[in-house]
Amino acid sequence: MDRRSFLKTSALGGSAAAATTLAAPAYATGKKTLTMVQSWPRGFAVLDDASSYMVEMVGAMSDGQLTIDKKAPGELVGALEVFDAVSSGQADMYHSADYYYIGQHPGYAYFTAVPFGGTAQELTNWYYHGGGEELHDELGQIFNLKGLLAGNSGSQSGGWFRKEITSAADFNGLKFRMPGLGGKVLGKLGASVQNIPGGELYQALSSGALDGLEWVGPFADERAGFQEVAKVYYTAGFHEPGSGLSSSVNLDVWNDLSPAHQAIMRNASMAVTHYQLAETLANNGAALARLQAQGVKTLQFTDDVWDAFGKASAEVMDENMGDELFAKIRGSFEESLKTSSSWIEKSDGYYTQQRNRVLGN
Repeated sequence: MDRRSFLKTSALGGSAAAATTLAAPAYATGKKTLTMVQSWPRGFAVLDDASSYMVEMVGAMSDGQLTIDKKAPGELVGALEVFDAVSSGQADMYHSADYYYIGQHPGYAYFTAVPFGGTAQELTNWYYHGGGEELHDELGQIFNLKGLLAGNSGSQSGGWFRKEITSAADFNGLKFRMPGLGGKVLGKLGASVQNIPGGELYQALSSGALDGLEWVGPFADERAGFQEVAKVYYTAGFHEPGSGLSSSVNLDVWNDLSPAHQAIMRNASMAVTHYQLAETLANNGAALARLQAQGVKTLQFTDDVWDAFGKASAEVMDENMGDELFAKIRGSFEESLKTSSSWIEKSDGYYTQQRNRVLGN
């Protein structure tokens, strides 16, 4: 009898066993270790912080009965190979950004960020209360994955450049790192877009292999050292207004977990999302001030550049509408976004405007 059949059969006698062995351990399946591959080098601010917190929370919430063995890029597979490794069963789970895998399916972009998409709050609103989690699972069924949202870096910066962007034409021929559908947008503006893992970005920028890049935001970017090789920093970007991370699990592995362990994994991933977002937002302001003290010039794109981003973004999004599942995910996301923003603008948005006016901020 295979393990899964044994678990299903033994579960039938669970009630009787519980009645006669009240002092039995809470976790009937015993100790279990999951191998997690991730896209971030160890020590990377924000991103490795999130995966480390996931490991910590799962271990603590299960009282050590369920543990995660974290593997950085190169320890088992490469940074951008984690999706295929988990899908195939080479590893049990991954921690990454799902928009790296739009080549597998463009719908995965929505579980990180899409151009002119939702803020961190709007993304989690959709994911947990607007059908997003169910769509993540529907997409995951195709690739033998159980999706878990596990982190959010908030609004990401427009990126690091060697020179100022004065018009959309300046992107033509620019060697720029930007993953996901945002990268497709810059491609329409003529950029030579590359998806390079985070651990290789500093070298690529310093060597001239890249003319510019986007990474996360001031706290993570400062730790990566980009200010040493580029001095022009655009603080707002169109591409990732609230970037979610994923800690998805091989579906066979997930189905073999006890209900208690599944609940721990899901709730630990939720804790990671809120903890990491707070960490990022709590540190970005001070990090930006330090970058400016090192000679970094902080700018915003002009309105005509934003308009070019918007036009190209609409084209990129519409190009994927021939895929039925993409269209379903997009429709669900945009409906939730419309509902969320209608209240947030009238409450938090208006309050922030008045607070800044009254306090002179």
